Amino acid sequence: MWLRRMNQRILELHKRATVVDAHIDTLLELMVPPARPTKLATPRNFGERSMKGHVDLPRLLESGVDLQVFAAYIQPEYKIERALHRVLQLIDRFYQLLDAHPDKLLPFTRVADVREAEKQGKIAAMLSIEGGEAVEADLGILRMLHRLGVRAMTLTWNERNQIADGAAEGRTKGGLTNFGLELVAEMSKIGMVIDVSHISDAGFFDVIETTKSPIIASHSNCRAICNHRRNLTDEMIKLLAKKDGVMGMNFAPAFVDENKDNATLERVLDHVDHVVKIASVEHVGLGSDFDGIENTPKGLEDVTKIPSFTEGLLKRGYGEEDVIKILGENFLRVFKKIMG
Repeated sequence: MWLRRMNQRILELHKRATVVDAHIDTLLELMVPPARPTKLATPRNFGERSMKGHVDLPRLLESGVDLQVFAAYIQPEYKIERALHRVLQLIDRFYQLLDAHPDKLLPFTRVADVREAEKQGKIAAMLSIEGGEAVEADLGILRMLHRLGVRAMTLTWNERNQIADGAAEGRTKGGLTNFGLELVAEMSKIGMVIDVSHISDAGFFDVIETTKSPIIASHSNCRAICNHRRNLTDEMIKLLAKKDGVMGMNFAPAFVDENKDNATLERVLDHVDHVVKIASVEHVGLGSDFDGIENTPKGLEDVTKIPSFTEGLLKRGYGEEDVIKILGENFLRVFKKIMG
């Protein structure tokens, strides 16, 4: 196994760290008919090691990830009329996984849960929603989703919804709607993490002006390194840091380098360096987007390669405590402030 050939110091540090990946789309890969569109491939068995996709339970256990955030992504064909229905199907699948693997997975709703999971040798699993359409412009639904265990939500995907304009609607210069303002305030009140990945630039600035809570960009990189609308500008990164927020490095090649063929582990680390340079080490983490991307950077082919990220940080001269912050403590700091 390639991990055995890695320097023992690196492996021990990786094991000592509480590793957090703030975004994967694996739930969609695990859906079964009739909840799954027929155009998608046959679903994988999460409990079995697979050569397909990027994450399954055996590989996740090997990776050293301690807290995995599972995104309930709402595909465009379900929007807007069937968005809530689809999210409930995905949440049901999430709990089926927990029920099927109680010896390996523990549900996460507060930071103490990941600490308990580490003691028990389990992985903490946190539920997020990718796309605020699920709320159907009803704060009561938001509160009920929170009661179902949802602890984070991206306000938009790429399109416009009842909350804000998404990243693909940037031409309009539109930000949060009136309902969006109410929703951001309610998310802060009930202890749900506001995720600004995928939102329009104007929407980002509206969120910054509206909320007093820390925010995250669960899977977004640096626009100064790769000029893509899904990445954050330097101004955005500084404002996110001023809110004590964190951004998770996304492994999608198009967000890593404008020439996707140049997407490598080293190029991802260039994004880390940039965040640290302009905002400090406290505001960067991991948000792989595994199973939501077709291709991966060289050196980060699936979740088992996460230790290589740790190795790369050390080779670049990051001290052990800073590596521990990047691997997970930064996200845990934000989660602690918001949900306890």
